[in-house]
Amino acid sequence: MSVGYVYDPIYLKHDTDGHVENAERLVAIMNRLEESGLKEKLEYIRPRAATQDELTLVHSPALIGLVQVTAKKGGGWLDPDTVMSSGSYDAALFAVGGMIEALNWVMDGGGSAFTLVRPPGHHATPDRAMGFCLFNSIAITTRYALQKLGIGRIAIIDFDVHHGNGTQEVFHSDPGVLYVSAHETPLFPGTGRADETGTGEGRGYTVNIPLPAGSGDAEYMEVFKQIVAPAVRRYKPELIMVSAGYDPHWSESLAMMEVSVKGFAGMVGIIKNLADELCRGRMVFTLEGGYPLESLSASVKATFDVLLGNEEIDDPLGPAKAGYKLRGFQEPDIGSLLKRIKKLHGLL
Repeated sequence: MSVGYVYDPIYLKHDTDGHVENAERLVAIMNRLEESGLKEKLEYIRPRAATQDELTLVHSPALIGLVQVTAKKGGGWLDPDTVMSSGSYDAALFAVGGMIEALNWVMDGGGSAFTLVRPPGHHATPDRAMGFCLFNSIAITTRYALQKLGIGRIAIIDFDVHHGNGTQEVFHSDPGVLYVSAHETPLFPGTGRADETGTGEGRGYTVNIPLPAGSGDAEYMEVFKQIVAPAVRRYKPELIMVSAGYDPHWSESLAMMEVSVKGFAGMVGIIKNLADELCRGRMVFTLEGGYPLESLSASVKATFDVLLGNEEIDDPLGPAKAGYKLRGFQEPDIGSLLKRIKKLHGLL
């Protein structure tokens, strides 16, 4: 199967200056894909601007208007974490539209796709831009798939180090979406407890795995083997969407996890196997967090390698040293956490 990607220079016009979420992230990714020769093995998917009707599948007119007006005024801070420039509104429209186009490409038989877009999206709620995010691309695209394409069951897997509070809020009562998030706790935005399992008809369709600081490749692989894969397999989705955040990497200064590039490749491998088994390989990844340029670009390349079926994974940074982030404190033991979550969701 082909593997597609979305990219456009318009994403660089979301000019955040010295902010940690800046245009250099995509520049580094594209440079690595080109220098490695991997880019020529991928299919290009041309993005477009999302329409207002598409944005309002998730977001309120008030939020859309705020982002548009702020851009027209030259930008500004929407909260202490989230900044805009004059080009941010257009970039955000193309981030959403690019993901919708990737979805359409995948559903037309293209294979799997990765949208290399910014600003990121999974923290944006229906009424609020936050956590570096303006519009929630993965939530909008998922709802588009449900309402416009008639897909009945969609699994969203989120491995960003921060919980995707916006995505959870959008789908917390919707049985048409299984939302699974593995994230560090305690950490921004403070949501994502294990007992947040959804409400109403959506109860049981939110699976949160709040992991302790210091969790690395071994812990994440157990999470994916014992929780993520069984939950997704039981749900039997027709499509898998992925919020791909690479900030659990051990070099990340905004978090306390110890995942390596090869660790991300292992997670993506499990997701790919699930997609091949359950939904004819249909997957759409979108870029969320991950800020050190070396680890981010290497991890994105590793993701493409897995999607392409390449067995050799290049990890220029190697694994974390034992206890690197914990500085001598005891290594995490997640056994009791996994047992609790399996009992909570009937995965025993």
